[in-house]
Amino acid sequence: MSRTEPESIADALDHLETLRRHIERADLNDATVADAVSLRLAAAIESLSQLSIATRDRVSGGHWNAMWSTRNRIAHGYAHIDLAVIRATVERDLPTLEADLRAELQAQTQTDGRTALG
Repeated sequence: MSRTEPESIADALDHLETLRRHIERADLNDATVADAVSLRLAAAIESLSQLSIATRDRVSGGHWNAMWSTRNRIAHGYAHIDLAVIRATVERDLPTLEADLRAELQAQTQTDGRTALG
């Protein structure tokens, strides 16, 4: 059974929330935290890969290829991840992505609710 778009978005947001909790415990200079953050980032991106192309483009701001490339670097080249890229992603890109995901989830939930009622 495939997941709905709202479910995939919620999964990604759950991974990003856990990522934030890891950073609250210690910063990315701690190797264990850096590993955990990287893996949660990859898992969030993997969840988003289940979205339609249109939705993916909307929530990624047109940067889906770069996001998927980051996921691939984490998943396939784990020992060679540039923590400066991960740090920049977490600090600069994730706040916008999270806001866009929340807005998309709200829009889809409202649309689904109207469809079910109407």
